[in-house]
Amino acid sequence: MASSTKIQRRTVLKGIAGAALPLPLLEAMGKEVVEDTPRRFCALYTANGMSLPKNEHGINQWSWFPTTDGKEFEFGESTKPLSEFRNQLSFMGGLYHSAGPKADPHTCSDMWLTGAQLHDPEPGTYNTIALDQVVAQHTKQYCRQPSLVLSVDAGVGFLSRTGTISYNVQGKPIPAENNPRRIFDRLFRGDKASMETERQQLNKRIKLVDAVLENARALNKKLGKSDRQKMEQYLTSLDEVEARLIASERWIDIPLKEQDYTHLNLSATNEGEPADYYRNMFDLIALAFDADITRSVAFMLNREDGMGISDTFPLKLGLTRTHHSLSHAGDKDGQTQFAKYDRFLSEQLAYFFNRLNDFKDHHGSVLDNSIVLYGSGCSTTHYPKNLPTMVVGGSNMGLKHGSHWRDGDTLMCNMYLSILHSMGIRLNSFGDSTGTLNNSIFSV
Repeated sequence: MASSTKIQRRTVLKGIAGAALPLPLLEAMGKEVVEDTPRRFCALYTANGMSLPKNEHGINQWSWFPTTDGKEFEFGESTKPLSEFRNQLSFMGGLYHSAGPKADPHTCSDMWLTGAQLHDPEPGTYNTIALDQVVAQHTKQYCRQPSLVLSVDAGVGFLSRTGTISYNVQGKPIPAENNPRRIFDRLFRGDKASMETERQQLNKRIKLVDAVLENARALNKKLGKSDRQKMEQYLTSLDEVEARLIASERWIDIPLKEQDYTHLNLSATNEGEPADYYRNMFDLIALAFDADITRSVAFMLNREDGMGISDTFPLKLGLTRTHHSLSHAGDKDGQTQFAKYDRFLSEQLAYFFNRLNDFKDHHGSVLDNSIVLYGSGCSTTHYPKNLPTMVVGGSNMGLKHGSHWRDGDTLMCNMYLSILHSMGIRLNSFGDSTGTLNNSIFSV
């Protein structure tokens, strides 16, 4: 197409209400724009920390963190399934949130992606925006879905026993989805008929809420704190559905990338085999990234404090205690079993990373153009320092991997700011950050 007829990248549609919406990336915008390699972010959270055995246990080979720092580190038994990705990942030691030692230890998943001061929140607030949602704000104009929020149990859970790790710009928890079939339909079956049906259902719910809100001011004075929180969560859910529909409707006439879905088991549930469930969820994320449906994903693999069905996953794998119980085990056998569950999770991650490597962008693999953050909000047994953290991918975004990095105690939000800068999101700060990481795996 002649350059004189190219549409500018920032071209917008003016809606009848005056709202400005950026156009999808069309061929008319020019090859250099259409072939601009996406930068993606995926946060994966596991609860209860990792197995970090004491020296007296005599099982240091099962430590999740490598026992040596730097480039010469060796994978322990619990992370050995990830050894093939040595040049695409790094262990990040010494990270913590400043609010961690001050807050209820069970709020560690609430603050994991936000770094919020949950022990002393601003009046009328609880949390702040999560890292994945900052990414979504800066990438949503390029893809069909602003973000994908997933969890093993779905919904939001409740404060300090959260069922989601994603929080919107107001700090409200974003409800997570956990059903592979519903996730698939939402991502890959956005035809006009199904979208119109969803729009009609949403409008009915909005009308109902509007009717309720007529009396909400008076009602709110009578509702208890728990009921008010439930109402807020419901309204947040409606907002998220509406935002997703608006984004999808802009892309309805743009065909999806052709992909092979035959390997998916959309009947997999969290009540079945844990590996089958996790791998199908990871497949859906990989497919969504490959088709550029979204560039921001948050997936909560387990919940804190024994909450939810995933607490029983170790039992399904032949171990003798639940996940939360293993995290509190002070004996050698308990810590070994805890580490064996860590190894199971490493095996699922290896599957996911292989899938991301299989998919190719214009320049490199999807993993090369994605930053995957994996970790937990506590170290082990609720310890709020040295949070188990792994960063994977992003080699085309300046990340230099293959090390066990540590520089004393370091604010987690400093690493988050480094992630944002690597994605081209040049914010001055995030959470309680004091700057980006120095002499680290990040080049910006």
